Amino acid sequence: MPDTLRGRTVLAIFAHPDDESLACGGTLARLADAGVRVVLLCASRGEAGSISDPALVPDGNLAKVRTVELDQAAEVLGIADVVVKDHPDGELRWVDVPELHAEIVGLIGCHRPAAIITFAEDGLYWHLDHIGVHERTYTAVKSFGPWAPPLYYVTMRHGLMKDIVDAAVGNGLKLQGNPFNVEPDAFGDNAKPPSFLVDVHDWVPRKLAALHCHRTQIGPDNPFRHITDEQARRLLGVEQFRLSPLEAGWRSVIEQL
Repeated sequence: MPDTLRGRTVLAIFAHPDDESLACGGTLARLADAGVRVVLLCASRGEAGSISDPALVPDGNLAKVRTVELDQAAEVLGIADVVVKDHPDGELRWVDVPELHAEIVGLIGCHRPAAIITFAEDGLYWHLDHIGVHERTYTAVKSFGPWAPPLYYVTMRHGLMKDIVDAAVGNGLKLQGNPFNVEPDAFGDNAKPPSFLVDVHDWVPRKLAALHCHRTQIGPDNPFRHITDEQARRLLGVEQFRLSPLEAGWRSVIEQL
C-alpha cells in the first residue's frame, strides 16, 4: 500500500445510516487501514426507514437507534469522524437544500479532503434522497472551482443484488416480500460504466459486519445474513467508482488503492 496515502483525508457523503456500508464499506475500510482519515457525512438519521424488529425500537425513536447503528458500523469500518445531520429522511432532494449545500462546503473547507465519495446520478437504485445528496455534493464541490477535490461516484454492477438474493435463497432463505423495499434489479439499472474498480476481497468480512450493525434495516431475514463467506467474497469483493467530470485529471488516493 503506498505510503502517500497515510495522513490524507477522504470525505464520504451519503443520505442514510447504512448507505456507507452498502455502497462502499469495503473501500472505506481499506482506506482506513491504509492510514487515510475517513470522514463520513450522513445527511439524515433515517427516521423514515423500515424496522426489521419493533423490539429494536421500543420507544419508537428510529432516528436515535439508527444513529447508534451508524456509529457501530463506522467503528467496524475504521471511519474516524461521523457527522450526522437532521435533514428530513425522504425529502432530501427538496428540503433544506441551501443548508445541506453549505454544510458540505464547510466540511470540504475544514478537512480539505484528497477525495470525496458520494452517489452517482442514479442514486444506486433511483432513490430520490440519494439523488438529492448527489446533486448537493456535486454543486458543493463545483463551487470550489479549480481548487475542488476529486469527486468519485460509487456505482453498482447491475444484477449484483439479485445475485445476492439468489444465493441466499439457494442457501435456504424463504423470502417474505421484498428484502430491500425495492426490486433487486433496480440496483445499478442503467448505471454508467465505472472508471475503475477497487479490490476489497480482504475487507468483505468488515463490510458485512458493518452491514450487520444496521439491525433495524438488515434483519434476520435479510439476504446479507444468509450468504456464505465464500459467496460474500465472490459477490462483494469488488467495488465500483466513476470519476466525476469535475475532476481535473490528477490521481487521487482512491485510485492508488
